Amino acid sequence: MTDTSHEEPTPQVSLDPDDWDAFRAQAQRMLDAAIDRMQASRQGRVWTELPAEIKDTLKAPLPREGWGTDDVIGRMEALLPYGAGNTNPRFFGWVHGSGTPSNILAEMAASSMNANVGGRDHGAIYVEKQVIRWCRELFAFPETASGIVVSGTSMATIIAIKVARDARLDFASRKAGVCGHGLVGYTSTEAHSCVARAFDLVGLGTDALRRIPANDRLEIDMDALKAAIAQDRAAGLTPFVVVGTAGTVNVGAIDPLDQLADLAKDENLWFHIDGAFGALGVLSERVRGRLTGIRRADSLAFDFHKWMHVNYDAGFALIRDEVLHRAAFTDRPDYLKAKDRGLAGGNPWPVEYGPELSRGFRALKVWAQLAEFGTDRLGQMITRNCDQAAYLGEQVASTPGLELLAPVALNICCFRHVVDGLPGPVLDAMNDEIVIQLQEQGIAAPSTTQLHGRTAIRVNITNHRTARKDLDILLREIVRIAASPEVAAVREAARPA
Repeated sequence: MTDTSHEEPTPQVSLDPDDWDAFRAQAQRMLDAAIDRMQASRQGRVWTELPAEIKDTLKAPLPREGWGTDDVIGRMEALLPYGAGNTNPRFFGWVHGSGTPSNILAEMAASSMNANVGGRDHGAIYVEKQVIRWCRELFAFPETASGIVVSGTSMATIIAIKVARDARLDFASRKAGVCGHGLVGYTSTEAHSCVARAFDLVGLGTDALRRIPANDRLEIDMDALKAAIAQDRAAGLTPFVVVGTAGTVNVGAIDPLDQLADLAKDENLWFHIDGAFGALGVLSERVRGRLTGIRRADSLAFDFHKWMHVNYDAGFALIRDEVLHRAAFTDRPDYLKAKDRGLAGGNPWPVEYGPELSRGFRALKVWAQLAEFGTDRLGQMITRNCDQAAYLGEQVASTPGLELLAPVALNICCFRHVVDGLPGPVLDAMNDEIVIQLQEQGIAAPSTTQLHGRTAIRVNITNHRTARKDLDILLREIVRIAASPEVAAVREAARPA
């Protein structure tokens, strides 16, 4: 009699391909399409709206039966021309890094490992530990510092503010919350909104964040900051953190970091720096002298996917005191207990330094970028972007009909098109339309912002592919579009009755 006790009741089916050779050919097709797309980054339109027919296919109902590999690859290939455009050298909107072809390979390797980097003892953990050591060295933090790779500066800021909050309250807040403690913090009106979001998410509320006015260089006003701290202390509140910015989102201004460090020491405040893109200026000979205060911070948040050009997404939280950092997050229930040996080793685990247990292998693409190019070459790209922004500012100043709205502090140039005699609201509407026309025509993709109550064309240069000729094209096209019927129609519609 045949023993069938170990046979599957139904034929065994997995999610692996039935034909690995066929899958290999399909994967090569997808890889070729991805590389072709990045190789063509300098060509064609910057941004193209996703066609209606593709939008319609993305409204399909949940499939009960799979569409198959060939079908899915075809649909992914169809998406490739319709990204945000930030791989193109004339993408100037917001602060988006441009990525590198090599990072495609790192993403492939990480995907094939499918590692959960929340903990345990495996290769991905050691790669992240090396990235942490490299970041300590990069920013001259002590060996006692700790860090964690996260999605971006927004998450890194949440981690840093939580550590600052818990440390001030001797970690009782982890169980008892923060009600009744009157904690308040300070940052500039030019700071990124992620700082206020962090105050919200760690239970302090955005009203606990004092937004200090900026000076004429759009840096935090130190006298106003000191006055606000004194006023809060007199009111019986507890100042606990001051947040400086290394590269403000609007114009790239750098707060006086060393002065903030001195103030934080005198006032017993945690000193956090939002260095989303500007902190990596330490790689540039042109910029690093203005960033010496970073090494004095208690915590630093920044992104690899901006000025280091790591493919999205990858950010970092760097905390000066590992003991405080771990105390703010560590929680090892029985099923996550540490072991000295085996797969449950590798202690301490990354989950003890942030809120996520399930974490992808982001550190590999960061490691690969630093390992392949080195800090000198990456720094050269940063220096070139700053030189290009300065060049753009000079060209704006010498071009009739254009007006510079802020000093070029780093890699961002803000200006607008002006026509004598037109009121502010009309000029605002015109400049907004110019930016939309640039985007819709596929020429370039700057963004807009408000400076001193006026709409600015904001040109951020965080792209290793950008050349001066791209800036020349931008200005030429702005002048052309400003004289177009589309902008004339907006101007007439915006005129006061």
